[in-house]
Amino acid sequence: MSLFRTKSVEQSIRDTEAPEHRLRRDLSALDLTVFGVGVVIGTGIFVLTGQVAKDKAGPAVALSFILAAVVCGLAALCYAEFSSTVPVAGSAYTFSYATLGELPAWIIGWDLILELALGAAVVSVGWSGYLASLLDSGGITLPAEISHPPGEEGGVVNIPAIVLVLAVTALLVAGVKVSSRVNAVVLTIKLAVVFLVIIAGLFFIKGDNYTPFIPPQKSTPEVEGAAAPLMQVLFGITPVSFGWLGIFAAISIVFFAYIGFDIVATAAEEARDPQRDLPIGLIGSLIITALLYAAVSLVVVGMQNYTELSEAAPLADAFKAVGHPGFATVISFGAVAGLTTVVLILLLGQSRVFFSMSRDGLLPAWLAAVHPRFGTPYRSTIMMGAIVACLAGFIPLAKLAELVNIGTLFAFLVVSIGVMVLRRTRPDLPRAFRTPLMPLTPILSVLACLFVMMNLPLETWYRFLAWMGIGVLVYLAYGRSHSRLKKGLKA
Repeated sequence: MSLFRTKSVEQSIRDTEAPEHRLRRDLSALDLTVFGVGVVIGTGIFVLTGQVAKDKAGPAVALSFILAAVVCGLAALCYAEFSSTVPVAGSAYTFSYATLGELPAWIIGWDLILELALGAAVVSVGWSGYLASLLDSGGITLPAEISHPPGEEGGVVNIPAIVLVLAVTALLVAGVKVSSRVNAVVLTIKLAVVFLVIIAGLFFIKGDNYTPFIPPQKSTPEVEGAAAPLMQVLFGITPVSFGWLGIFAAISIVFFAYIGFDIVATAAEEARDPQRDLPIGLIGSLIITALLYAAVSLVVVGMQNYTELSEAAPLADAFKAVGHPGFATVISFGAVAGLTTVVLILLLGQSRVFFSMSRDGLLPAWLAAVHPRFGTPYRSTIMMGAIVACLAGFIPLAKLAELVNIGTLFAFLVVSIGVMVLRRTRPDLPRAFRTPLMPLTPILSVLACLFVMMNLPLETWYRFLAWMGIGVLVYLAYGRSHSRLKKGLKA
């Protein structure tokens, strides 16, 4: 039973007050909302809208984005209660430690390490591609050997991706408020590009492109082998395109456009008034991004018939189709700015999870040191920055990208279960925000997460379970014996 010992909420909060582990509380509700919007508005808004409209939902793709936001919203309501009740760095890891026990907490922390590190590496590689394209349009061509992922199109090492990760790491070490200000400036540029696309696109919309709004349903070919989705393997359900079933099937794809809003919860320990600010940051950022995704998708399918949309660059190509290729450069610039903030915020969340696990003794305790001047967990930030830089620069990541998706869904599922457990085991805790319609909301969140997870291919499940197995071995070899909670209970 020692594997399931829980760390009390009171002890978690006391640990944040230790001088050697105290993070600086510099973030307001606006800062947290900006973080949430900054990490969600990325390549999804420039690429995913066209892909899903063409292959799955047709002009009704906006409905898929709204429904996916509802799925995320269920999890956000659970995160809001947890993070305002337990305002401690670590997000789902910390919440699991307080409700499900040490081994489940370790597993979710191990999962978050993979999710956020891979996510930051994959996005930095995408940033490198957009930067190369932008420079190329200006007459500057980067050699393929230093600007492409290893093994792809002659790439040997991805120098721009490495430089971005190291620059962002230095920014995070300098302080969370500095990072927040830089994020706010870059986010302003990114949103200006998004609004420009929406407003300019309105002048080129043709009503005929919205007919039929929900195209007739049609079956898609079965996928064989390890690439087949789990739902097809278990139940023999063949994926479909278009119609209402196509709109629902598209949720499992556009859901991933919202990945990252939960990063807000990892900054709980640095919020000035976590009981008030965290629910605002979590739910506010989700509402803003859902409206932006829906607006952009409605504009792009109105500008060009959904059957003719480009899958690689739908927004840029839609403007080319109406005789305005200059917007392609503007959109590439917006993508470069947008992905910079995504990498920044993913690394912020990554370092806070790593810091929290080190403070609990499940990882080496020296990594939990806080910089005396900047008030940031500089050792864990530098270590994770170096690892992500190596992943982005030297490792082909295409096949591993979906691990980010399943890792996020697993975290959502655990938090949704944990909020019900904590309501039952600690009904006495003061809760500044309470998840509405308890227990219906977390139950619906669990079911929604399972639905989306079952649409992922078998090979993703195999890799995820392998990583979890490695994590259990690491815990048994190191974390279990070095746990501060274990030592405290013995004392």
